[in-house]
Amino acid sequence: MDKLGYVYILASKRKGTLYIGVTSDLVKRVWQHREGETRGFTNRYGVKTLVYYEVHEAMELAIAREKAMKKWRRAWKIELIETSNPAWRDRYPDIAGFPPSRE
Repeated sequence: MDKLGYVYILASKRKGTLYIGVTSDLVKRVWQHREGETRGFTNRYGVKTLVYYEVHEAMELAIAREKAMKKWRRAWKIELIETSNPAWRDRYPDIAGFPPSRE
């Protein structure tokens, strides 16, 4: 049985800096970004808000989707986010199992 894969988009703010990643453990990986445990781009630019994610039946599919999305124009990425999350709400509380903040 294949392991599920997740493609996710983090943002610094609404229509701010975007980061696309892939993982097999979405909750853990986003937590690492939020806590600054990942050195590099997301830590440097304060990209911590989970604004979009997809679930794939296999990691290979998720990796292929991530590579394709990274080649997209910025406008396409923003449109993808706004189609499912027009308010750019942080989706981390949804996946982590605790109530969202009252923003």
